[in-house]
Amino acid sequence: MKHLNNCLLIMALLLFAVNGPALAGQEDLPEVTVEGLHRVPDSKLAVVYAEPGADLSPYHRILLLDAYVAFKKNWERDQRSAANPLRVTSRDVEEIKNRLSGEFESVFRATLEKAGYQLTDEPGDDVLLVRPAIINLDVNAPDTPRTGRTKSYTSSAGEMTLYIELYDSVTGDMIAKALDRRADNQAYYTWSNSVTNKKAADKILQGWASILVEALDEARQP
Repeated sequence: MKHLNNCLLIMALLLFAVNGPALAGQEDLPEVTVEGLHRVPDSKLAVVYAEPGADLSPYHRILLLDAYVAFKKNWERDQRSAANPLRVTSRDVEEIKNRLSGEFESVFRATLEKAGYQLTDEPGDDVLLVRPAIINLDVNAPDTPRTGRTKSYTSSAGEMTLYIELYDSVTGDMIAKALDRRADNQAYYTWSNSVTNKKAADKILQGWASILVEALDEARQP
């Protein structure tokens, strides 16, 4: 699984160039990918590619893989710099990744089940395999045991980018993939801690989960 997740990250970075035009002008993105997926215009996510004539209506159950999480380039280095008195450890980094991955599963599961979709661990003819990754994660004020009573005030908890692939769970055919960056933006400064960071992350995750549900629901309409 770790090898597959590393491949997932590499594919996302190579195809979409996260820090480049993929989330800006997007002029350099191909209209057709090497898998034969076509660019979908006017989607609710920044970049979407789908198989021509793709139909999600047969899928009533979801096989949701664990979300791979990767921080923004140099984030850990900057957090551990001598100028940062609250620098994080490698253990802190792994704990943040694990918490976000678990929160992803929790939010997506709750949203899908509320909409009437059953989650499963086994492939099947009516099972859609969802393979997600959170990349370019940037937490402005990570809450660690060393923060103590120190308070950090920020106008944003940070940002993250979703890279997601949809497959037929039986054939393994890729149906669609998408990339979307979201940030927590506020009009005022607030105290950032584990509670506020979780709330900001949940809001972003809920938005992405709702978009997936809308796509599934739309496919099932007569």
